[in-house]
Amino acid sequence: MTERKAWCLRLLPVIFFFISFVAYYCSYAIIQSYTGTSKSVFSSKSLCGGWLTQKKWESLNLNISRQTQLFLKLEDFFWREHVSKLALPYGIKGSEMQLLKVLAVTNYQVPAIIDKLNDSPVRGYEEDVGNKTTMRFFYPESASYNPGLNNEAGTLMVLVPFKQQDLRWIKEILYNEKRVRKGFWKPPPQIWLGDVGQIRVLDPHFLHQTAEKLLRIPLNSKKNQNSAHPTTGILAIFVALNYCDVVHIAGFGYPISKSINHPIHYYGYDTMKSMKHSHHDLNNEAEALKRLEDSGAILYLHPHS
Repeated sequence: MTERKAWCLRLLPVIFFFISFVAYYCSYAIIQSYTGTSKSVFSSKSLCGGWLTQKKWESLNLNISRQTQLFLKLEDFFWREHVSKLALPYGIKGSEMQLLKVLAVTNYQVPAIIDKLNDSPVRGYEEDVGNKTTMRFFYPESASYNPGLNNEAGTLMVLVPFKQQDLRWIKEILYNEKRVRKGFWKPPPQIWLGDVGQIRVLDPHFLHQTAEKLLRIPLNSKKNQNSAHPTTGILAIFVALNYCDVVHIAGFGYPISKSINHPIHYYGYDTMKSMKHSHHDLNNEAEALKRLEDSGAILYLHPHS
């Protein structure tokens, strides 16, 4: 009996070390997931029961690098070697001069803490989608005459240029030049009350990666030069995945119903009919969202069908 007791006592240091080891790595994983690092997106998921989630995430083969430079800046694109081989919306080739004037009067800083990414109205929907908009992605046709109506003072207004006319529009706004109305599928605001200090221009790299890696659009094929482009919604999710281990989404997705009268937003009156002739492949995006959900990369805040 005495020998058995002594044997158990000798095992105590080993047991204590094992418990301490597990506790340390679990706490490390929790800290990493909340503070964020420049390490791989898998670091906080591979510990403490996240192995299965990690394997599902890896199966997506997105190779997200967590690039921190979201926005174009004058220094990188005009005084250093940065030659773009692609035109908008996936590069800046052919748009350099207009972009030069836009970047000369806009900023490129990223908020110190990226904690929420919403691209839709929040006032009146706070209970469901939160009450803060850190960044709002927009293009001329989606721009609101007065962005202050749906955003806080600190909300960044991030221009996603799909075509040269988009850069021309923001340049005319910034420099108060004569407005040119041609080249838009919907008339954009001729007077825009956005805060110049909050304007950013998204690096086309992110739209390119959304199309190529997430939606698997064959961009290099000559037959697909006029193929569908990502929506700003799926783009926002891809950008969020560059900063967050898990992205929660609300009020976004596409209905299984084939009804053309089915609403496409949780707000407003737009229906699936309005997307019939758009340059977006909603079925492809729906499949991409399903892959992200199955992998655990995104979580819906509310039930969806």
